[in-house]
Order: sequence, then C-alpha cells, then structure tokens
Amino acid sequence: MDASAAVTRTHCPYCALQCGMELRSETGSNSGGAVPLRADGWDAFPVNKGALCQKGATATELLNPAARLTTPLLRRSRDAELETATWDEALDFAASRICDLAAAHGRDAVGIFGGGGLTHEKAYSLGKFARVVLQTPHIDYNGRFCMSAAAAASQRAFGVDRGLPFPLADVAHTDVILLVGSNLADTMPPALRYFTAQRENGGRLIVVDPRRTRTAEQADLHLQPVPGTDAALAAGLLHVLIAEHLVDEEFIAARTSGFEEVRAEVLRWWPERVEAVCGVPAPDVRAAARMFAGADNEGGAGNGAGAKNGAGAKNGAGARNGAGVHNGAGITASTGMVLTARGTEQQADGADAVNAWINLALAAGKAGRPYCGYGAITGQGNGQGGREHGQKADQLPGYRKITDPAARDHVAKVWGVPADSLPGPGRPAVELLAACGSDIKALLVAGSNPVVSAPDASFVSARLAALDFLAVCDVVLSETAALADVVFPVTQWAEESGTMTNLEGRVLLRRQAIAPPDGVRSDLDVLGGLAERLGRPGFLTSPPEVFAELARASAGGVADYSGLSYERLDASSEGAGLHWPCPAPEHPGTPRMFLEAFGTPDGRARFVAVGHEPAVEEPSADFPYRLTTGRVLAQYQSGAQTRRVRSLNSAEPGAFVQLHPDLAAAVGVSEGDAVRVTSRRGSAVAPARINDLIRPDTVFMPFHWAGAGRANSVTRRTTDPVSGMPAFKTAAVRVEVER
Repeated sequence: MDASAAVTRTHCPYCALQCGMELRSETGSNSGGAVPLRADGWDAFPVNKGALCQKGATATELLNPAARLTTPLLRRSRDAELETATWDEALDFAASRICDLAAAHGRDAVGIFGGGGLTHEKAYSLGKFARVVLQTPHIDYNGRFCMSAAAAASQRAFGVDRGLPFPLADVAHTDVILLVGSNLADTMPPALRYFTAQRENGGRLIVVDPRRTRTAEQADLHLQPVPGTDAALAAGLLHVLIAEHLVDEEFIAARTSGFEEVRAEVLRWWPERVEAVCGVPAPDVRAAARMFAGADNEGGAGNGAGAKNGAGAKNGAGARNGAGVHNGAGITASTGMVLTARGTEQQADGADAVNAWINLALAAGKAGRPYCGYGAITGQGNGQGGREHGQKADQLPGYRKITDPAARDHVAKVWGVPADSLPGPGRPAVELLAACGSDIKALLVAGSNPVVSAPDASFVSARLAALDFLAVCDVVLSETAALADVVFPVTQWAEESGTMTNLEGRVLLRRQAIAPPDGVRSDLDVLGGLAERLGRPGFLTSPPEVFAELARASAGGVADYSGLSYERLDASSEGAGLHWPCPAPEHPGTPRMFLEAFGTPDGRARFVAVGHEPAVEEPSADFPYRLTTGRVLAQYQSGAQTRRVRSLNSAEPGAFVQLHPDLAAAVGVSEGDAVRVTSRRGSAVAPARINDLIRPDTVFMPFHWAGAGRANSVTRRTTDPVSGMPAFKTAAVRVEVER
C-alpha cells in the first residue's frame, strides 16, 4: 500500500486482460464498511488505460469476510456434514489420507487439478508438489478447457505458444482483423476499445460466430457457420486466396514450409461446398477471403479502408509497413491478424481448426511482420502462465516437455532431486476427472470448480463423489468444495502478492493491498503444510522466493523468465510489466515475437495440412439441434465468485436458452417459457430468450450456473485428440417446453 496516497496498484482477479486497477481504502459503505477497498481504473496501465468492466469494478465485494470462507472445513466421516476445524486438524487429516491412499494404491492414485486463475507462484508450486512431494504424474488444470487447442496449434505452426505474440495495442493499427469465436464485448469489454480504434483508423473487422453478438454487430462482415465446421470455413477462405492468386508467394517461399500439402487439401473446399457444410453463403466466403487479403481495396487495404471512413492515406499499409511488397496477384500488401478464441477452439477438432485459420494467415503473408500475425485470446487470468510453468500434465517450468531428458535434468537440479525421480506425463483434464474414483483415489483441487465448469458435469460430479478423498482450496464454498472431505480457505488477489501473465505474454506483479481475514492462509501455505507432513519440509511459501526459483527453473526454456524478478516487475515503466521471453536481467523483454524468425528449429512457420470431418455427434431425429455455450457480460467462468456479487446477479440472475424465432415456433416455445434442453448425457432447464441473433438450427446457453440451469449437464466429454480440449461448442440436443 502506498501510504502517502493510500492506494495500491494491482490487477483485476478475473480475465486475461489483467486490467490495472487502483485499490483505495473504503469505509462507510456496503454494510458499514465490511468491504475495505474500492476499485478504480489505473489510467497509466497500458492494457485497459483506466477502463474496468462491471466485474472488475465490483471485485472488492468478495473481500468482505461474510462473502467467503474464513476457517477450514472437515468432513470427519463419509456420511457427515462439513464442520469447522483448526488448520492443524485439516492439514493432519489431509496428509494422513493422502499418505494412506498412496501407500495402498501407489503414488499414481493421487492427483491434482489446478486453475488458470492461480498466480505463477501457486501454479508452479502445484506442479512441483505433484512431482516432488507426491511423485505423481497426475496434474492438470482447467486451462485445458480454455487454451489447449490454440496452444497445440501454435506449437505446431510456430514452435512457440504465446497467446498474443504482439501487444494488444497493435490491433488498433491493423488493416483487417479476422476474429473467430470471440464475443469480446461481453467477455473482455475493455479490450473492445482497440477494435473500435482499428475501425476508426480505417481498418475492417470480420467476425465468425454462429450468434450475432454485440461484437459481431460491429463487424464489417459477419459469418455465421454451423458450430463445429470452422476448419472447413477456414479452408474455404484459403481456397479463394489460391484460386484468385491472392496468396503471398514471396512470404511463403521465404518464411514457411509445408504449403503444397495444404494447397492440395484446400482445393477441394470451394465456396459452394463450404456453404453446404458450414451454412455460410458462398458469396460471403469469397468476400471474406478478398477482404482479408486486401484484394477488394483497389490497390491496397489502406486505400479501401480509408475510402470507407475518409481516413485517407494515413491508414494505408504503405504508410506503416512498406506497401511496396506485393503478393502473387500484385495486390499491395496489407496488414492483418487472425485472432481465435473458445468458439473455434472448443471443438473435437479444435487444434486442427486453429491450424486451418493459421494456414490462412500464413498464406496471405500476414505473419512475422508488424501489425500482422495469429493470436489466441486467452480467457482466464493466468491461463497462459498456468501452463507455462508446470501445472499442465506434460510440461515442466519454462514450457519444457516433461519427456525431454535435458528438461528433466535442468528442473531436477533446481528442485534438488534426481531426474529419474520425476514422473512422466499424466492425464489431461478430462481423462483425469474421469479416472476419479477408479484409478485416482485422492484429488486436491485448487482454484477450480469442475462440478460446474467441466463437460458432462453430472458425470464429473459422480466421479468426484466416488473419490476416497477430496480436498479443495478455495475462497468460497463452491459446488466442488461442497463435495470435499477437507476445504482449505485461501487468500485471494488483493490479500496476497503474486505474478500473472496476461493474454499478451506480459508478466505482471499483483501487489497485496490488505491482510487476509483471520483464519485464511495462502495456497502456498497449504502446500507447505502438507509437504512437511508428507516428509518434505522446507517447501517454499514466500511468493518472491517461489518466483525466484521459478525463474531459475524456466531458464533456457521456451518461456524463459530468468531475467525477471519482483524488483524488475515493480520498477517497470508505469508498472506495465515485461513480456516473456526475458532471459537476462538486462533483457528488455519481447513484446513482439517472430519478426525475424519463428520459434521452429529452422525459423520457418509450418503450414499444417488439416481436413474437416463431421462432428462426432451430429443432429439426429431424436436430437435435431446443436447446442453451443459461452459467457455473458455480468458473470465469469463457473460463477463461483460473480454469483456472490449482488449487482452482477441483478444484471444476469440466471441461466437462459437463446432460440431463433423459427426454432421457438417449431417447438412451441414462447419468450420466458421454461425450456428443457436435453442431450444424450442429461438436461438443463432455463427460461427462453427468443431473437433472430442466432442460427435457426442452433441454441445457446451460458455456462455460469449450477443446478437445473447447468449447461454442462448437456455438453460432452469428447476431446480433441491433439490437445485434450473438450468439445463444449457442439452437442446434439432436443428442445421442448418444460411442463
């Protein structure tokens, strides 16, 4: 806390924007000052520049002790209720159960399920705890539901996975943006300013989404594909580029490999075939391809875009990026980006779908130069950092592969253990949860609520209930914590220091503003207490010390943080943090990647030949419609936090089912009727919202609620074979009025 101004500069506890905020002492409000702080925007922070969405602005309400857990809870027998306990009782009981179950069934019978909202220090410590203390391979996290498909695709194409390999601010200076499967107006409102600025600067926006969202309303062109057909749609756009000689042959020859295999694949995806599969009219497929290539601008994207807004030459690619470079058709090179999010990634072919979009960017020459590239819009606050430093089943700190002998040697030396004592890869999230109660006997959950957020959630709830032992670290008594044998009440964002990596690869320092309530401890203290009881004393619990060890463990890895420290992050200009990789204390960080070479061994980006296959679960006579899921403005993820904020609940109090008027008429549903949505796995019931902003063959449900309106009671556990991403966005359902 800055004593002179009573202000602490820190970052929002929610999404991957990690908006800068200033916390000020607050008294006399909200039940007599029970909430000790007020959140205001931090004007100088370069990402949000003072803007906060309603979730961030109300985040301090969860600091009220009445809104959260303040003492450990213990279920003393299987049939008993949770009751309060001392910390020693809770830690002793948890350590004893873990020890007994590991002895009886082997170390692999114990698992950890983490969260993408945890700080680096917690994520790193969970990975170290799993591999050094428990010596189990089974650790994964809910980021598998968020970024895994894009991460796998980026690794295949570029050799590196960093959500955005450029600052978000570059969006405002890009001629054409193709935004696929994202509704930023609801999920990241402060980010929308960059897209607004992009259009004011003469740029154009193409949005791909089955729903006409508030983001899609701002687009110059909106494509509404059948859910699950993104790979075919991307192939169709690339087909047009090839057929009309709009590919950048010079860029392809100089900086990529594998194009001929992709060319052969996409030649069979002519626009009329795409229309038959995706439901996007063939003229729109051609228009989108030409717009993205800059071919509809009569000599350059800047000229065309300038004509739309009277922006003139200042917006042209020539003014910024040297428009003297021409592609094969003689069209002046424009700048462009492809940005993907969960809509295209949460599919059974999620990694292939993303690679199909990356192929389009590479073929158009829109990568590896300023204001160009592919980026994935990370969802959770530390979804990026959570996988970089060991919380993922197959990775060690620094984005090292756990199967790489050199990586194992390096990390083992930092941890002071033999390399051969480290377990191999574990099970990805969906498989890990499915194994609970069978192969997995004990599970520690930290910062996640899979009872609401996991696919086929009724199945997951049953698997967690079948465990011999479940421990949960959480701020509130979530639906998952309510099933636990031990619940540890842990600190949250404003009550602790820690680091996060936002969607741009910007590493940030969260600063502690207040002390936690009596009875609340950090997740690091929980792990330290368990480690001591399990025979591994000395487990680090100080966030700066943990980060310093993380930096050493990451040294030489893809995600190299070895040049970072709390001191450097605290002293960074305007508290803006530093972008990884940052391999030395004097290194300035890397805001923009790939300008000279990609992260592959030969420095070339790789085209990946991918096809489109029908969804595993296509509509049928019994289940004739498609369900897709997503977020709404006033709630966040499983809702465990936001559903406890009065104003957010007033704005969006419960689940709903969005239906097109034609579909509603076909099934006899009126506005506000209770609607049952049923799949092969289960049902959800919620009021109908009827409008023409969605495809007539598709229904939408937000996934933030438990109970009857739990959308994930309907979704499926089918996963992408490359990344382990669940197919949240494609489930065959029937819709009927609830009688």
